[in-house]
Amino acid sequence: MELRHLRYFVAVAEELHFGRAAARIYIAQPALSRQIRSLEDELELRLFERDRRRVTLTPAGGVFLDDVKRLLEQLERAVESARRAARGERGTLRIAYVPAVAYTGFSEVVRTFRQRLPDVEVRLQETHPARQVQALLAGRVDIGFARGPIDEPALMVETVMEEPLVVALPTGHPLSSRRILKLGMLAREPFVIQSRSRGPGSHDQILGICRAAGFSPRVVQEGSQTEALSLVAAGVGVAIVPASLRVIRRSGVVYRPLREGPMTQLVMVWCKDAGLPMLREFLDEVRRMADRRFRAGKRTRGSGARGL
Repeated sequence: MELRHLRYFVAVAEELHFGRAAARIYIAQPALSRQIRSLEDELELRLFERDRRRVTLTPAGGVFLDDVKRLLEQLERAVESARRAARGERGTLRIAYVPAVAYTGFSEVVRTFRQRLPDVEVRLQETHPARQVQALLAGRVDIGFARGPIDEPALMVETVMEEPLVVALPTGHPLSSRRILKLGMLAREPFVIQSRSRGPGSHDQILGICRAAGFSPRVVQEGSQTEALSLVAAGVGVAIVPASLRVIRRSGVVYRPLREGPMTQLVMVWCKDAGLPMLREFLDEVRRMADRRFRAGKRTRGSGARGL
C-alpha cells in the first residue's frame, strides 16, 4: 500500500463518482478504478458499493475514510514541521556567552529572534571564551559570543561590535580626578585582569596595550571582567574593561576613558561546517541588529561603540 492509494481512495470517497475523482487527481478513470480495486484486494475489504448509477461507501469504507483522513492530516503536519525545521523555523539553538555580553544589546537580539521564530527553543549558557571554543568543537553549543580575538582554524569568527576600553578605578583614587587618562599613568598601579585560562584574547590584549605604553602591568589578582569590578570596588587594584560595563554602575567604581583609544571586539563564533538552518537565521538577526545600531551610532556620534 502506498500513500497515493490512500489519496485516490479519499478522492473517490468524497466525490462518490469515479469520473469526477479521476479528474480531480489528474488520473485516467480506468487507472483509478484499477488502483481502488487493488487497494480493496490488499485490505481484503470492499470499500465501495458500485452499480451503473451510483457509488457508495460500505460501512467498512466509512470507518476507513475517517482514519485515512486523520492519517493524511498528520502526514501534512509532519511534512510542514520538517520543512520549517529545514528553513530554520523550529528546533533548538544552543548559545554560549560571556557575562559582559549581557550589557551590549545581546538580550535584545535573543528576544527579537524568539519573537520572530517562537518554535525555536533558545538555550543560553554562560561560558567563558576558552570553554566556548571547546564546547563548539565538541558540538555541545551552536554559537558563542566572546571577547576577541579568537584564533581557531575550525571556527568562523565574526566581529559584531567594537567598543572602547576604559579604566575602572576605586572611588577616591587619585587618578579619578582626571577626565581622561593616558595608559602610562597606570604603570605603578596594581592590576586586576581576566585570567588567560578563561579569556586568552582579552588577557593578551590588556598586556599588549600596556606594554605598548611602555610598562608591564603588575597583576595582583585575576578573575572575569565582571568579577574584576568587584575587586576594583574593594580597592584591590585597577582594571581595563569594555566601556559597556559602565552600565553596571557598581558602587565604589568610577570609569575614565583612555587617551590612546584602545578598542575591544565582541565576536560571534561558530563551526565552519555547521549546517544548522536556524543558526543561519540567528546570524542574520545579529547582523541586522548590529547594522541598525551602527547606523544609529553614526547619527548620534555618542557612545563610541560600533555594532551590536
